[in-house]
Formats: sequence, C-alpha cells, structure tokens
Amino acid sequence: MFDELTERERLILDHLSAEGSVSVGALAKALALSEVTIRGGLKVLEQKGWINRTRGGAAPALHRDILERQRVFPERKNAIARAAADLVRDGDVIMIEAGTTTALIARYLAGKRDIHVVTNSTLVFSYARMYPNLQITMTGGEFRRATESMVGPIALETIGRLNVRLAFVGTDGFTLKHGMTTHLMEGAEIVKAMKAHAETTVLAADSSKYGKIGFSHVLPLSAMDLILSDTGIDNLAETELREAGINIQLARSGN
Repeated sequence: MFDELTERERLILDHLSAEGSVSVGALAKALALSEVTIRGGLKVLEQKGWINRTRGGAAPALHRDILERQRVFPERKNAIARAAADLVRDGDVIMIEAGTTTALIARYLAGKRDIHVVTNSTLVFSYARMYPNLQITMTGGEFRRATESMVGPIALETIGRLNVRLAFVGTDGFTLKHGMTTHLMEGAEIVKAMKAHAETTVLAADSSKYGKIGFSHVLPLSAMDLILSDTGIDNLAETELREAGINIQLARSGN
C-alpha cells in the first residue's frame, strides 16, 4: 500500500506515475537526487512490486488510475479491510471482487487457516500469493488494466460454477436512492454474479464513495447483507441508511 512507502519512494513513484517510463538520469534531475540514490530506490520499488525496470530507467507496474486510488484515504481503506477479514472464518471459501479497498482484505487473512479465495482481481492475487495459507482461484477473463480486473463471459462463467459463504464487493459510488453504481458495466455484472453465488455479500467501500453516482447501476443497497464503511461517513447519511434498514458497520482507523 502507498502509505508503507518511504518519502523518497513516494517521490519516485509520483514522478513515474505522472510521466510513465522515465530514465534514471531524468529522474535524478527532476528529483534533485544522485543516480546512485535513484537506482537504489528503483531496486526497492521493483522488489515491492510497484515498478518494472526498463533499460536505463523504470515504468510503473500499475495503471495510473490504480496508483491514484491507492493514495486516497489509505487509513480508512485498511480499517475496512481489517474489519472485512475479521468476518472470515478458518476453512472459508470467499470471493473478493476487484477494487483497491477489497484487494487489501487479502493482506489481513494472514492469520487465518485453510482459506480459499476466488477473485477476478490481479491486485488481490498480488497480496494473496504471499501467504501459503491462502488457496487462490483466478476467474480468468478479459483483463482491464485500469481496474486490474478480469471481466467478461469467462469470468462470469467461472463465478457461476462456484458457491461461497462470503463475497466482498466494491463500488464506485453508493447512495440510498441509486444504490451501488460503477463506471464499468462489466464490473457490475461481476458483482451481481458474486452476489448470486454467495451466502452473504458484503460491500466494502470507504465513506468518500457515499453520495457519488457512477454510470452503471449495480444493485440496490438492500441487496447487501452488510455495508462496511468508515467513521468518515456523514452522521445524517448514517442515520438515513440505518432508518432504511441497511445493515452498516463503520470501521475506525487505527483499530
């Protein structure tokens, strides 16, 4: 996660995100650092999976949209991910949909035993592959770089063959009136499929998403068994949701 980087690593990654592939010399000049320092920083960032080294330079490993979203409210997202992981029991089979918040859930499953994760997210895979206690099934499908997700008929077919206890899904925006919405119609179909094949479906979305409306409708909020958000949500919005019978749990950063 972006908050785990040093200040120097953030500066390097910020520049790469803005410029794309950049040479060591250009990075050194732009950041007023020595080329030796830049090379050392690039080596560490490559080991952490943030960049790909190129001949004489480097390029970000993730799409710019993903990098930007990972920078936003990291404390809130981690708090939500921890709360989501607390719902998982040893021996569970779960689904995790693509998203920067949902992807973090895999990091907090480290202490669980015999967990099987089904996902359409390459971000989830990058976290989950580090833990031998997690069995991973990738849905396959068409790769969407901007969301680090697999979508389309193959992904839907895989999900349709499976049944799980828990499904964790995300959203680009949610309101009581418009429900869950997204900018990617194919992503909406993934969420619906996971909902149809899970005993319990949990929406994991930070409070900044409340009030936003995406291009494509996904599901009404009442279709979610639980909404996991954070204490940044407006008190009036929380009251509105609870009075409408929506089950919402607010995670507190730092817990």
